[in-house]
Amino acid sequence: MSFLFALVGNQNCGKTTLFNRLTGSNQHVGNFPGVTVEKKEGHILKHKNATIVDLPGIYSLSPYTSEEVVTRDFAVKEHPDAIINIVDATNIERNLYLTLQLMELGLPMIIALNMMDEVRQSGNSIDVKKLSAHLGVPVVPISASKNEGISDLLDVSMKVVTAKSPPVKLDFCVGPVHKAIHSIAHLIEDQARAYDYPTRFAATKLVEGDGPMTEALGITENQQHIIDHIVQEMEFELGTDREAALADMRYTYIEKICADCVTRHRETKEQVRSEKIDWVLTHKYFGIPIFLGLMLLIFWLTFTVIGAPLQDLLGGGIDWLTEEFSGFLTRLDVSPWLHSLLIDGVFAGVGSVLSFLPIIVLLFFFLSLLEDSGYMARVAFVMDKLLRKIGLSGRSFVPMLIGFGCSVPAIMATRTLSSERDRKMTIVLTPFMSCSAKLPIYGMITAAFFPKHSGMVMFSIYVLGMVVAVLSGLLLKKTIFRGNPIPFVMELPAYRMPSPKSVLLHMWEKAKDFIRKAFTIIFIAAIVIWFLQSFDWSLNMVSDSSMSILASIGSVIAPIFIPLGFNDWRASTALITGLTAKESVVSTLTILTGAANDAQLGSILQTVFSPLSAFSFLVFTVLYMPCVAAFAATKRELGSLKSAVATALYQTGAAYLVSLVIFQVGSLLIR
Repeated sequence: MSFLFALVGNQNCGKTTLFNRLTGSNQHVGNFPGVTVEKKEGHILKHKNATIVDLPGIYSLSPYTSEEVVTRDFAVKEHPDAIINIVDATNIERNLYLTLQLMELGLPMIIALNMMDEVRQSGNSIDVKKLSAHLGVPVVPISASKNEGISDLLDVSMKVVTAKSPPVKLDFCVGPVHKAIHSIAHLIEDQARAYDYPTRFAATKLVEGDGPMTEALGITENQQHIIDHIVQEMEFELGTDREAALADMRYTYIEKICADCVTRHRETKEQVRSEKIDWVLTHKYFGIPIFLGLMLLIFWLTFTVIGAPLQDLLGGGIDWLTEEFSGFLTRLDVSPWLHSLLIDGVFAGVGSVLSFLPIIVLLFFFLSLLEDSGYMARVAFVMDKLLRKIGLSGRSFVPMLIGFGCSVPAIMATRTLSSERDRKMTIVLTPFMSCSAKLPIYGMITAAFFPKHSGMVMFSIYVLGMVVAVLSGLLLKKTIFRGNPIPFVMELPAYRMPSPKSVLLHMWEKAKDFIRKAFTIIFIAAIVIWFLQSFDWSLNMVSDSSMSILASIGSVIAPIFIPLGFNDWRASTALITGLTAKESVVSTLTILTGAANDAQLGSILQTVFSPLSAFSFLVFTVLYMPCVAAFAATKRELGSLKSAVATALYQTGAAYLVSLVIFQVGSLLIR
C-alpha cells in the first residue's frame, strides 16, 4: 500500500527542517515567514511507499491567505491518509490553536512536539502522555534540528496511518458555542457527506461565516437563514461576535490542557536571548541603520577582502586553461573560424562569467547566515513602517528579499500576499532589488573603475535599487494602486545558530544554478554573439568587429544612450543580450572587446567608459527590465501580457531616467 502524509504547522516551527529529516531532501531551510510558498513533496526515508507533502506554514484553516487556501484545499480535497502536525513546544499555546482545527478534519493525526531540547534546557517540562490523552492523538517529542526523536515519529506515524486511527476526541466546545456547532452540524450533515466534507469541520466553518464553505456545500437561502439565526443567538448569549466566540472556545480548552500538562518556570534561553538582541536590532531608530551597516560589511568582505583574491585565483586558472586549450587547437591545426569560436566565443564568454563564482557563493553564504539565524524576519518587521508609507506592508519585504537572489522566485513568492493590490504592486517593485545575476556586471565595472572603493560602490548600487523602489511605490500608490496595505502580523522566531548543512545547501544551490546557467543560456548566447560579431550581412568573416552584423544593430541603438554617457555600440549590444540572462552582459563585452582576461577587459573598458559613465551604465543594468524568465513569471502572475509589457517598460523607463540624472548632474559637478 502507498500512504500520503500532510505535514502541517505554524510558520517558523521547524516544519521544513523536519521535512528534510524525513525525506533526506535538499530543500533549503529558511527561518523567515513565507519561505514555503507552494507544497513540496518527497518520499520518506526507509518507507518508499510513503509520500509526505510539506504544506505552507499557517496559523489557522480560515481562507484568508494563499497559504491557508493551499493547506486547507489539500487537507480537504486531496484526502491525505494522515496529518503530521508539527508543534513548537516553546510556544505550545499558540501552536495548539491550529491543532484543534486540524483535529476537526477527522483524519488520522500525529503531533510532532518540536524543540523539546530547548524546553528541557530551560528547566521547563511537558507531560507528553497527558497531552496525548487530552487531545486524543499520539504526541511524539522531537528536536528536528538535532535529529532527536525522528525514528520514533516515523514508527508512530506508520502505525497510525496503517491502523487508520482518527482523533479520539473532536468535541472540545461547551455552552452556546457547543449548541451552535451541533445544531448546524445536524442541519448540514447530508450535504457535508454528499460533498465529502467532515461534518464537524464544515459546521465550525459555517459558524465562523466562512464564505467558501457556504458555497462549497450549496447552502440554500432557507438554510442560511436558520444558520444566521443560530449564530445570532450564540452571539447574544456570549456578548461577542462569532469569530471571537470560536477563538475564545479554543483558547479556553488550550489553557485547560496546558495548565495540566505544561510546567513552565521561565522562558527558554533562546527566547530570553532573542528579547535582549531585539532591543537593539529592532530599535525604532537604529534598526534600519544597523541593517544597512551589516549589508555594507557583507559587501566589503565579499567584493574586497575575501572575494577579490578568490576571483583572481579562479580567473587565473581559467586563463591558464584557455591558453592551454588554445595551444592544443593550434597544434591540431584547426581552421581559424573554429579556433575563434571556441577561444574567442565559448571560452571568453563562459569563462568571463565563471570567474565571478566565488563572489556569488560568498555573498549567499553571508545572506544565508542572516536568513537562517532569524534576523531577516526582524528586517521585515523593521521595514514595515517604511513600506507602509509607500502603500505596502512588511510582508512584501519577503519577496523583495528573495529578489536579491533571483527575481523569478521573488515574483512567485508574492502569492503569499493576501491582498491582490499588494501582490501586483510588489511584483512591479521587486525587480528593482538587485538580483545575483547582476553580480558579475558589478564585479567587472568595480574592478575596472573603482578597485579601491568596490564595497562602497556595491553598497550604493543596492541602496539605490531600494530608493527607486520606494519612490516608485509612492508614485504607484497615488496613481495605479490606490488604497491601503493589508495589516501586517509577523511572528519573530527565536534567534538560533544557523545549521551548517542548511548554509552549505544554500551555497551549493546558488553555485549549481550559476554554473548551469553558464553552460546553457550563456554558452548559447556566447556562440550567437560570436557569430554576429564575426560575420557581416553577406556572411563574410570580418577581421574588425565594427564591420559585423552585431555592430550595425548596436549602432542603431547606441545613440539612445548618449545622454546617459555611453554610446559605444558594444555597450548597447551588451544590454540587449542581458535580457536573456544578466550575466550575458559580461560575456558579451568580453567577446566584443576581444579581451583575453579580466585585466585586459578592464583596460579596454576604460576606453569605452569614463568612471562616471561606467557608474551610469551600472545603474541602468540594475534597474532596467529583468531577464526573459522574470518577464515570463511577471506575465504569469499578473495574468496578462499587456500588464507584463507595461511593467517592463516602466522599469526600463525608470532605469533610463535615473541613469540620465546621475550622469548629467555628475557631469555638472565634475566640471
